[in-house]
Amino acid sequence: MRPMITLDHWVYPGWVDDQGAWDNPRTQDDWLRNARFVVNRYKGQGVIWITFNEASAYIYKELTTRPMDLGQMFKMRDALIKTHRAAYDMIHKVDPGALVSSNVAYGTALNGIFDAALFNDVTDKLDFIGIDYYYGANLENFTAVHALTGEFWKIDPEPEGLYYVLKNYQRRLPNLPVYVVENGMPTDNGKPREDGYTRSDHLRDHIYWVQRAMADGVKMMGYNYWSLTDNYEWGSYQPRFGLYTVDVLTDPTLKRRPTDAVPTYRSIIKNRGVPSGYVPVRRPGWCSIEDPVATCLGTTPTPPAAYRVR
Repeated sequence: MRPMITLDHWVYPGWVDDQGAWDNPRTQDDWLRNARFVVNRYKGQGVIWITFNEASAYIYKELTTRPMDLGQMFKMRDALIKTHRAAYDMIHKVDPGALVSSNVAYGTALNGIFDAALFNDVTDKLDFIGIDYYYGANLENFTAVHALTGEFWKIDPEPEGLYYVLKNYQRRLPNLPVYVVENGMPTDNGKPREDGYTRSDHLRDHIYWVQRAMADGVKMMGYNYWSLTDNYEWGSYQPRFGLYTVDVLTDPTLKRRPTDAVPTYRSIIKNRGVPSGYVPVRRPGWCSIEDPVATCLGTTPTPPAAYRVR
């Protein structure tokens, strides 16, 4: 197994908040000193390094929970950019040969804004393109709006959107490989989805589109499933993402119970993907926001009948 370590996933100690958080230039120095300690601890072990997880979501969380004004927002954005650039150089000195990036949160129609948080200003300080993809949108599916209320389980996945996202980022930075750092599907406290779409379906469908992207020239480096077990998702245990379910609130033993996706995950690893001839359960929607030119202007506006519908 090759470890991937994220140095910042939006959490900092109270004393950092007391000194002004990212308003204070000292925070950049403190952050880098802590990062250097961690990198020194795990150097030489083939670690893949992520500096900031989803800078756009990090800034949004600070806007809504800190809160901060627009001037502070731009100050934070500049601080994250400067700190990533410095961290990139530091990591390469401390852990030569290591790969470094900052994963972007794909945000459908808002993706241009999301990329402006950090990604656009650090493309020369990335060793690979890290992408978190959970939700897409098309003219048949705008359910991604449920993300605004935290009801992630109400969103209808758009697996084919991952194909277009991978292609688009590869087109922008053709010399860099691409890594899906996060991809997964939440359920409402582990209950089955009303449409019958399972975690196993979701995993297979997304891997199918990753393989399609590879066949069409995307230099895929890796894929991470989010997540191994159910976890605390920023305020709630309700959205269950895990390959293994863990009922934290009622089971003191924290027993890990496998979902239907566990044997699917094992099969994908063993066979290096889904089998030839696999037909996705979730059919592609018409006119995807991820690539409207390719998906809206075709001669046949409806998806091919070969795709099964559950």
